[in-house]
Amino acid sequence: MQTNFFRQLTKLNLVGDLQLILRQADENSLVLSVLLNNEQCGDKAKNLILPLNLSGTAEELDNGFFENISAPLQRASGLMVNMESFMKQLEEAKKESAMEKEKSDKDKKETKEEKYKDAFQKAEELEKEGNYKGAWSALPKASEYPDYADIIRKKQDEYERHFAPSLFNTESIENIEQKQEQEHEEEQEQEQNFQP
Repeated sequence: MQTNFFRQLTKLNLVGDLQLILRQADENSLVLSVLLNNEQCGDKAKNLILPLNLSGTAEELDNGFFENISAPLQRASGLMVNMESFMKQLEEAKKESAMEKEKSDKDKKETKEEKYKDAFQKAEELEKEGNYKGAWSALPKASEYPDYADIIRKKQDEYERHFAPSLFNTESIENIEQKQEQEHEEEQEQEQNFQP
């Protein structure tokens, strides 16, 4: 006796393990349970796929077995393959996303560093020209560069010392008072020296 059972199964191109469980229900009927299991599929949803149960006489199962299992098993196989592909793509997307984010963050940091250095360099050039207000304005904002906030504030203070006196800058007020005293003393000396 020659059968083509396994050739027929091979033609289905199923991916995974095909489990067949045959039980005799009563004297003339059989119950056949068919389950396709793909261990390569990492999605737990595959466990929700129930076995396909067929029942009938031996002759009925011989005649209708492949007709009844072909479409459902091929769909189940395709579904599990797609689920596995989906899971792999999802993992790949996660990796790419993390890598892209890391790369993007690195690029942003480098660009920010460049802007900081350029602004600081421009401020120093303006300082050399004696344009302290321009240098102060050209300095990067301390709020945008918290890592360099102390350096920026020190430079701002340094430039502010060269500004015209203000009500809030006590050092400048003291200098003005000293200058006024010196001028007043010089005027008095000149008056004393000039008297006939």
